[in-house]
Amino acid sequence: MSQQNTRHSTSPIALARTVSRNQGLIRGLVVREVVGRYKGSVMGLMWSFFTPIMMLAVFTFVFSYVFNARWGTGTGSKTEFALVLFAGLMAFNLFAECCNRAPLLVTGNLGYVKKVVFPLEVLPVVSLAAGVFHFFVSFAVWFVFHLMMIGLPPATFLLTPLAVLPLVLMALGFSWLLASLGVYLRDVAQVVGSLTLVLLYLSPIFYPISVMPEQYQAVMRVSPLTSTVEQMRGLMMWGHGFDWRAWGISMGVALLIAWLGFAWFQKTRKGFADVL
Repeated sequence: MSQQNTRHSTSPIALARTVSRNQGLIRGLVVREVVGRYKGSVMGLMWSFFTPIMMLAVFTFVFSYVFNARWGTGTGSKTEFALVLFAGLMAFNLFAECCNRAPLLVTGNLGYVKKVVFPLEVLPVVSLAAGVFHFFVSFAVWFVFHLMMIGLPPATFLLTPLAVLPLVLMALGFSWLLASLGVYLRDVAQVVGSLTLVLLYLSPIFYPISVMPEQYQAVMRVSPLTSTVEQMRGLMMWGHGFDWRAWGISMGVALLIAWLGFAWFQKTRKGFADVL
């Protein structure tokens, strides 16, 4: 029996049941995704630690010493600028990794498409889980660097995972949407790659939103990254209180995007086998 002959529920409850029922499968696929990325390399899984360390070092040198950039808040030191910048890049890399991989999730797993017993909807969940793993590796690198160069970060940095939750849900929703579109429109992967690059520079990653003219700040706040990045930096760097109102709004939007993305995937998946 093929995938297109089966009805697939768009209910969030059905999704929760699928994830719960396939925990072992998801766990195995995540391990394969993470370990397989470095398979055959000499350093293996250590690359997941070395890459963010190298990225932190490069950005510290380029922006702090070459461009002599300062953030404009805090102590204004080069070390602080590097940590602020890296915190924003952690959020961007999580979101960009999920979205850039999403268009190829179904087309890259043709063997699963015609198996009615395989829950295709978990593929974006697996991709997201791998992205979250790399996020926490980067988070550990950030913490060690902060500890060595400045000292213990404010206790509010422990709330960072909660602050990132809306972005995680948005990334999951977009992953379902893009995974489906990638089956029918093969140019989606190239378009998404370009859009994430634009998003990198239209979000407050390399600069604070306050340096933008006021009329453009509203445009920047539309970015799915802006609220999360600003909340993360406040918690990780300066001990700001948790902005529950902003977080609640972001969570509401994120839940809607996640459900719409899942519903779109479930409604369109019946044609995957025919196209592929």
